[in-house]
Amino acid sequence: MEQLIQQAQLNCHISDARYAGNYTLCIYLLKMREFYRWEKNIPYGETIGKDEIGRWLVEREQHWDDVEEQDYQNLDFNQQSFNPFESQHINRQITAQQLIYSGGYGMLGKPVFFLAELERVEKVDDYSLYIAGRELARDLAAPPGMTQGQDIYIRRESLQRFIWEKKEESLWHKQSNPLSRALGCYAFEQDAEQALKHMTDAEIETVIQHEIGEIKAGQLLGDSWNEMLNSLPRSQAELMARAARDHLADMITTLPDLIKQKDEARIHFYFANLSSMRKLIFPSLMEAYMQWHEKNNYDHLQTIIEPAYQHWLNICQQIIQIFQQKADLCQPDIEELIKTHYLSL
Repeated sequence: MEQLIQQAQLNCHISDARYAGNYTLCIYLLKMREFYRWEKNIPYGETIGKDEIGRWLVEREQHWDDVEEQDYQNLDFNQQSFNPFESQHINRQITAQQLIYSGGYGMLGKPVFFLAELERVEKVDDYSLYIAGRELARDLAAPPGMTQGQDIYIRRESLQRFIWEKKEESLWHKQSNPLSRALGCYAFEQDAEQALKHMTDAEIETVIQHEIGEIKAGQLLGDSWNEMLNSLPRSQAELMARAARDHLADMITTLPDLIKQKDEARIHFYFANLSSMRKLIFPSLMEAYMQWHEKNNYDHLQTIIEPAYQHWLNICQQIIQIFQQKADLCQPDIEELIKTHYLSL
């Protein structure tokens, strides 16, 4: 088992060594700080010493220099050797040991690996849903939810860390906003550990719904979408395209589920985590949220779902058409398409 963990973690280091330079300096340092807390098993709320993390950072970057040119390692288990991207084959071997693994691709084509203790497996429609607990190997990129084919991976520990970071962020800004309202629904002041657990339990459902929405959006758009996205360099066009696709996915499942459940804390947290780009291209979404918040009327949210779904589906389909017509020269036209079609209902 220790060998399996070491092999998976080595692949994580190789991926980080090759792709960490894609982050801005600020994001890089925040991710490294969070990674250090995970690796050293430092409790939430405990201060991280600057000298200690400084030395670790130097050592980690030196280690990356040593492994950057290495090939990704096969994973050995039960006297068999598996390609690290063969997640389904690997999981057939290790789920009986209450372990779960994923090897896939994230933003900008970065390989993302993790190995964790398996909490439970569920079937949701045609999808296999794996809830991961304590993580045994991971890299800098630690998305709370990931989808590969019909398999959905929900990483409880990564989601919990994300929520805790948001709580710490809320201490910097005292004004009332969606984040402060979401956190205010839980008793962080009385028992931070239990509040964090309860909030994580609730937010797992939002992550699941978004991942299902991503699958269904992918079925609507086909392989051409990923081909287009993979061809785009880091650019305004790429950010806009991703935001449009996220809106489409959330109109399919996430927002309808939030409205159905009428879970105020989850609704606040959903809007707290909308990126600046998503707010920019869909101004009516935040307007509907504020109307819901001020009047406690779910109709303001419900009425935007269908027109927004049709709008973002049409925009995403047009993006694909632009790519098919102009290939590497498609960026300006994608930007212009979205800029001239911000959704104000």
